[in-house]
Amino acid sequence: MGEGCRTRYPIVLVHGLLGFVRLPGHSYWNGIDVALRRRGVAVYPVRLSGVHDNEALGAQLLERIAAIRDASGAPRVNLLGHSQGGLSACYAAARRPDWVASVTTVATPNHGSEVADRLRGRRERLLARGIEGLARLMERLECAEPGLCLPLDGPASLLALTSAGMAAFNARYPQGLPGSWGGEGTGEVDGVRYYSWSGILPARDDAAVGFDPGHALCRQLARCFVREAGQNDGLVGRFSSHLGKVIRSDYPFDHLDVINRCGGRREGAADPLGVYLEHLARLAEAGL
Repeated sequence: MGEGCRTRYPIVLVHGLLGFVRLPGHSYWNGIDVALRRRGVAVYPVRLSGVHDNEALGAQLLERIAAIRDASGAPRVNLLGHSQGGLSACYAAARRPDWVASVTTVATPNHGSEVADRLRGRRERLLARGIEGLARLMERLECAEPGLCLPLDGPASLLALTSAGMAAFNARYPQGLPGSWGGEGTGEVDGVRYYSWSGILPARDDAAVGFDPGHALCRQLARCFVREAGQNDGLVGRFSSHLGKVIRSDYPFDHLDVINRCGGRREGAADPLGVYLEHLARLAEAGL
């Protein structure tokens, strides 16, 4: 891939729940940002609150986009969000479509997560506050913009990711949503292109998985699924992730593999990094 893969507009990478840009010895995007830059593309991983509701995160993202537009001179950006980061991107695009060329959601619970549904209950507030405390700890370890403290709201974050929370969000921001369960949505709304992709847990005998604590956690959380049992990545259901033009929703990736956490242990069609590079070429071909 060379000049033909350079996008017209910068790529903005938006992390998900409990996300960050860079901790000591570890990057959230696991080399994805580096690989995209090697193709000559301007890439901006942004930092938002580790836990909050979709609209609060989206408002923070709009502030980041404004700064990127000023710094780069680009009138628009391509938003690529992992998990809840995709919802932040959808909000930003709905509010300022003139600033956004495309939205790509990656393993995003566009119709809610059955895991979030299951976690609601008598210990919900305790769990939410625990997640909030973890987010604050990670914030203190953040190497990008050290010392920056952002507002956190664990209970609001958990509610926002439930099926009910997403139904309310989607009623306000329906851009790109499928008209029927498991279908595709409109690929372009208000001049913004919408794409999505996601994965499902690979077979247990997949030798490329090996022992991975993150993968083991995804398998445990997959037990929460009923509607999409066997069709989820451990945190997000395959069909719940559909938005706009669906690139593919059954890649053999768990929820962390999809941001290249498997670190090159996969090859060919099952290589997460390759999926991002293919999408880079797709955006470039579309003139974005």
